[in-house]
Amino acid sequence: MALYQVFRLSLLPLICLVALTNTAYAQDQQTSSQQIGSPSVVEQPIRIAGQSTLCCSGYIRHQRLPKAPEIVGAEQEQSQRNFAAGDVVYVNSGSQQGLKEGQEFQIVRPRGDVKGVYTEKKGFLGTYVQEVGQLQLFKVREATSVGQITFSCDMVMLGDLLLPLPNRVSPTQRAETTLDRFADPSGKQIGRLMMARDGREMVTRRDVVFIDLGSEDNINAGDYLTIFRPLGTGDLHGVINEESARGRATGFQSDTYRGGGFSIEAQRAKDSTAFVNSEGRYRYRPITTREIERHRPPMPRKIVGEMVVLDVQARTATAIITRVAAEVHTGDWVEIQ
Repeated sequence: MALYQVFRLSLLPLICLVALTNTAYAQDQQTSSQQIGSPSVVEQPIRIAGQSTLCCSGYIRHQRLPKAPEIVGAEQEQSQRNFAAGDVVYVNSGSQQGLKEGQEFQIVRPRGDVKGVYTEKKGFLGTYVQEVGQLQLFKVREATSVGQITFSCDMVMLGDLLLPLPNRVSPTQRAETTLDRFADPSGKQIGRLMMARDGREMVTRRDVVFIDLGSEDNINAGDYLTIFRPLGTGDLHGVINEESARGRATGFQSDTYRGGGFSIEAQRAKDSTAFVNSEGRYRYRPITTREIERHRPPMPRKIVGEMVVLDVQARTATAIITRVAAEVHTGDWVEIQ
């Protein structure tokens, strides 16, 4: 028993030392945690356009396209005419033209000069260039090169051109607010929504469109624009009948109980002294919708959406629609916010 007590007393310093060490370690950890602070969550800005939109939006180039390498063949051309990501193609340029292995290009397809679109500008606007995909060279000879399609927006075809990759950055999403459909004009540059990608006429959120504002109008990538149209416009068909029924002197009442010459939906008489005859009676001239519209003061415009610019050329720009309040179509007006 005495031996056990001696052994117990000999362990007390060791136990106290371990307890003190643990306490000091816990205090050090707490102090370190207080000094460093808890990890904060950094919110990343939300990008409006993804890779496919940035790489496949297309543009209207005012300058003539330079002489560029051209896709003239493909490894599997014996069995297919269209090519996509992963396919191997051949280019009619090599080291003599400055090409290098590992070099990346944008695949484009000129579609022709832009004509017959809604625009406020006169003269030549440019050539519509469709962006088809991307390519990387892995074998370069003197006059030819071999490359692989790394990304495709559409089917690649022989004859497509290679241009340097554009340096585009997606605009960031602004703080979400309610679209003011009755906002006053900003007084800045106004243009037109000329056309949309894929030939669409009715467009909506996330669709890519082209406007007739460019670098010559001091517009920049990332600028927001309001989409609007004059009040009373925008439908494919207008209102033909201005009133519900024609005003008549007779015909509304019955033959037995004559109750007057007006139906519930008859036209209204013009309540103005300008249209009263010398006897103080109306001339039976009805009010019409067009007459009211011709004499009313300037009315608010109809705001239908919002867009942000992705790419700017000399006379035009490419944009993506971010918000809509109604249908949007080619021919609508745009204004820099």
